[in-house]
Amino acid sequence: MPPEDERLRDVSPTPEDPRAIARSRRAFLVLFSLVLLAKVAIAAHLPLFVDEAFYWLEGQRLAASYSDLPGLTAWLSRLGVELAGHHALGLRTPFLLLAACVPWLIVRITARQFGAVAGWRAGAFALLLPLSGTLGVLALPDVALAVATLLCLDAALRMLRRVSWANALELAAGLSLGALGHYRFAAIIGAGLVAFAMLVEGRRTLRDARVWVAIAVGAAAWIPLVAWNLENADAGLRFQLVDRHPWTFHLDGLWFIAIQCALVTPLLFIALGASAQSGVRDASAPRRFLSIFGGFIVIAFFLLGFFADTERVSFHWPLPGYLALLMLLPATLAGWTRRWRVATSAVAFVGLVAVFGYLTAVSIPSVRAQAAAGKWYPANFSGWEPLADAVRTMRATLGGSTRLVAGDFKIAAEVGFQLEDADIEVIDHPLNHKHGRAPQLRLWGLEAPTSRAAAPIGMPMRESPSTAPAAPPADFRLLMVGIDHVKFSALLRHYQRLCEHLGPLPRARFVHVDHGQQRFALFALPRNQDAGGSGSGRGSNIAGPCVPPAIAHINTPEPGARVGPRFVVEGWAIQDHVGVARVTITLDGRPVAEATTGLSNAWVAGFWKGRSRDPDHPNVAFRAEVDASGLAPGRHWLGMTLRGRDGSVQEWAERPIDVGAR
Repeated sequence: MPPEDERLRDVSPTPEDPRAIARSRRAFLVLFSLVLLAKVAIAAHLPLFVDEAFYWLEGQRLAASYSDLPGLTAWLSRLGVELAGHHALGLRTPFLLLAACVPWLIVRITARQFGAVAGWRAGAFALLLPLSGTLGVLALPDVALAVATLLCLDAALRMLRRVSWANALELAAGLSLGALGHYRFAAIIGAGLVAFAMLVEGRRTLRDARVWVAIAVGAAAWIPLVAWNLENADAGLRFQLVDRHPWTFHLDGLWFIAIQCALVTPLLFIALGASAQSGVRDASAPRRFLSIFGGFIVIAFFLLGFFADTERVSFHWPLPGYLALLMLLPATLAGWTRRWRVATSAVAFVGLVAVFGYLTAVSIPSVRAQAAAGKWYPANFSGWEPLADAVRTMRATLGGSTRLVAGDFKIAAEVGFQLEDADIEVIDHPLNHKHGRAPQLRLWGLEAPTSRAAAPIGMPMRESPSTAPAAPPADFRLLMVGIDHVKFSALLRHYQRLCEHLGPLPRARFVHVDHGQQRFALFALPRNQDAGGSGSGRGSNIAGPCVPPAIAHINTPEPGARVGPRFVVEGWAIQDHVGVARVTITLDGRPVAEATTGLSNAWVAGFWKGRSRDPDHPNVAFRAEVDASGLAPGRHWLGMTLRGRDGSVQEWAERPIDVGAR
């Protein structure tokens, strides 16, 4: 048996063919350059995702921790706009740079453990794997989590052979970076401890004091998050671990396999699974560690899917596990035939191009408009620039001192970024609570003061803290409401709650985006109209009861229906206190028929019983005969314009129909 120091010394890889190394390195560098160029181009044009905009908002108020996340993501967002400029690419620049480190770290770690050829090939597959290849396009916490995971893995693999202060420092850096990134990093720590505990070499490593010094430093990085939760009744912890998850068994977890297989790409998913399986049985401690670590994370999130939140995106959660298994992938593929190796690479490349293609399509307004009314419409990317333009125009008309008020955190963050205004007040809204942002808005004093008489649908009303800074005097408050930010069945009650909170509403100006798939209502509230009260002001036209916007629905034809050149449109429309006077049917935005209104529909009256205050019930239905014979056959957009008896005019959301030939 060799001496102890000889057994624990880092093992140099077996000498390899220089030509194979050169080919692998060249392929990696070409792929890295192409992927980086594609990411920068997309990041420059892709509208901000809602979460990115909120991280920008957090970054404008630097703090050690926030209600939804530790501080790192907000800090990086602030750094980006300060150094690279106030635009989407500027915000995303630090994330793109961090993401560019991920494949290089995989190359470095894999090459040290398994040889240079394996390193370059593992790095190439880190670029081809869609989940890691697209990292950095969006300014999200997963970028820092990926880097933190790789730093910890590198340190852990080196510690399995020999513990030193250098790799203890690397472990401490990785643990600290992850702790500042997301609550989810706790799962990565757990996976690492499990992998150490299952290996003889790992248990020996854990007996070294230097390892525990590194762990202690990493644990200290959680202090800001712990302190925030202690000061705020565990609001962040409750949201991440309790509020957002049903914690009851459901079969939606079965979709995990199909979704991961599609996103990782099928052959690569199989190869990573085979790598985990073979690595567990391998005699090499590094291989066993990586397989246990990676397999534990993927399986743990698979099992969690049967009990956890299914409403929010979670397909990216297993990425740290895949990053570990990528280091074992070259050895697995070496045992496959050349045909299957080429097929695995080709399918992964197609998957990466498909994801880039989707992100490119989302960045093109005309493509987003064509996707309207479809299942995959990118609502969280859409409508913010037109809304901001409308706000600028209306603000200029009302006066520069007009103060903005958002109907929910999404609008505040997105419009705030567009206008470089981080002080937009926010109405208490279910979305603020659903996404864990309500406590943070309240701490900032941005929760708009409202009446105690009522609360948003399904939520208790909370007043803004008395310590909130007073708003500067303004002639108007411009309220921005997302019409589609509540369920259709809850929209009427949402409007009524706004009336109860803010008093009579003036006539709204509507922003109609992507055929109405995104709709916003803008209300100019006069300065002397206090929360829960009433009042009047120049141009407000709010005498009498509070009249909210109309609500309507087309029963036939259904979305996507095929109709002849002449067809019938039937539906209903209601508006509290005044009723709907006229309904004009439109095709592709042009009026084509006036509907007959005042028809009876007892079902509508029964459905809205006790909620709707339309005086025309049950005579709220309409019917129109449309002559579309002058239109070219094919897809057209069917909509309607509603005119209330109070003089209000509102375009309703359009739906696609297929008009056939004669």
